[in-house]
Amino acid sequence: MSDNHEEASKAPENKVQGVSERVFESALWNSRFVVLVAVIASLFTAFAVFYTTAIDVFYTISHLSHYHSLDDAGRALLKAQTVAHAVGAVDGFLLGAIMLIFSLGLYELFISKIDAAEEGGKDASKILMINSLDDLKDKLAKVIVMILIVMFFEQAIFLKPAEPLELLYYALAIMMVSLALYLSHKSSSKH
Repeated sequence: MSDNHEEASKAPENKVQGVSERVFESALWNSRFVVLVAVIASLFTAFAVFYTTAIDVFYTISHLSHYHSLDDAGRALLKAQTVAHAVGAVDGFLLGAIMLIFSLGLYELFISKIDAAEEGGKDASKILMINSLDDLKDKLAKVIVMILIVMFFEQAIFLKPAEPLELLYYALAIMMVSLALYLSHKSSSKH
């Protein structure tokens, strides 16, 4: 009889603990929605980077309107500047892509799978589908490596090695970039 009395007195306590535990767990689970702040901010940043880069491309192209009237030295300088701006535009668009991938990845990891992406079937872009934090990290790392390569190319356009040691450094830098591309490709072929 005393065992029944102890169980009866513990039952309301367990109910209270069960309810409070469910409320806490529900609040904890719903706290994941704070990630929406990062998702929206990253998405706006991606749009901002795409916008500013597109405007830069427009102005780069508009500067070419007088290209035909320049002398040889002026055309060579404008051509070099245009190539540098074009490489910078690639850099900007890649950065925008990183922010977009990051935004979509955070949403898929913490909030919900994106139904429109899954309904796309074989036409859907696989780069935008994120299944794990490691998957997001790998995709971001590849795009970051590409940005670094583009930045190197942008700076290398204007390098004119004058001494043998500078030429050796230039060759080593190109070799390191090639190695980074090779390792990046090799790691993606394992998946």
